[in-house]
Amino acid sequence: MSDLMHDAVSEAQEATRVAARNLNKWAAEARAGKLETSELTAVDKLMLADTGVAGADTELNEILTAGDLACASTRMDPLSLDEETAVERMSAKSDNPQGRACLMKALATGHSVAEIGTFQDEIRGKGPDWLRRHLTPVVTAADSMNDEGLAPDGSNNNKDSVTIDGRRRIQGGEGSEGTCVASSTVTSCAMVDRLYALDLTGGPDGQQDDPDAFEQRLVAEQRRLHNEGDGGENRGGMGSEGQERINGAAVGSATGSAYERQDLGSAADRRAVLTEVEKSLAQEWPVPVGVSGKECAHAMTVIAQEGDMLQVYNLWGSTTWVSEDDFINGHMGKASNSDLPNAYSVCLPR
Repeated sequence: MSDLMHDAVSEAQEATRVAARNLNKWAAEARAGKLETSELTAVDKLMLADTGVAGADTELNEILTAGDLACASTRMDPLSLDEETAVERMSAKSDNPQGRACLMKALATGHSVAEIGTFQDEIRGKGPDWLRRHLTPVVTAADSMNDEGLAPDGSNNNKDSVTIDGRRRIQGGEGSEGTCVASSTVTSCAMVDRLYALDLTGGPDGQQDDPDAFEQRLVAEQRRLHNEGDGGENRGGMGSEGQERINGAAVGSATGSAYERQDLGSAADRRAVLTEVEKSLAQEWPVPVGVSGKECAHAMTVIAQEGDMLQVYNLWGSTTWVSEDDFINGHMGKASNSDLPNAYSVCLPR
């Protein structure tokens, strides 16, 4: 009888968690009505809400989140009439829907009207493909969730490389430097803040299209954040306080949140934290996750959720999908390798 009661309680807890996940997702998808501004028609709002990255599956690659639309509306409220008019004129004069969506995302992440104006100047005349390469760190392929089995090292066969002009977005030293915590922060910040992304890909004037120069800027930024987080000597490892600090300073400047690391010592801990992880992902705020095995540890970033699947960006230069059960039950090696099966921490907005 006790076993039956335990099973019933476990099933009820799991049903509650799944219901919470779905509510988070449904709330995030109620996008169009959250942007309140006099100069945009209902059709404009719908177009903004449904604008995706060029050449990719729109549903998996929408530019504006529910949180972005709500924040953009809130940011409009304290603007002077001249500032509000300037933002709406910039939006109206955008060359394409992707450019307009990126301007509204810049507003949502707290940039000033002057900064948004400079950003518009930098992307003016650029086509959707250029915007995709320079402003979108990760593009999700339509077939990325297909199960193609495991490679000999225990990772998923179905992985997508993350590149710009053929150059991988990878932690320094071709993946050998121990800056994975800082590198996950760089990726998270570039995903939520398009101006930050353009600084990395386009350089000081936003116009560069040189993969070598991009790689130099990317590695320099990874090392800068590693040092700011008091990372280990020889660029190895970072403590929880440092991780919280650099995520709060870099990503938090766009999301408006402080960050707190939460250690996960068991499958029960991982199951319990999933609702908070999925709440963050529903706003399309990436969640850094630490993984470990018997002899090593690594940092990756959970960047999206679809149903019971989690998309993971590995700082070795690829993305893949794992299930919630994989996250809970020690199968995170699918996103890295079999030496790193256990999710032992997450860093969440608070």
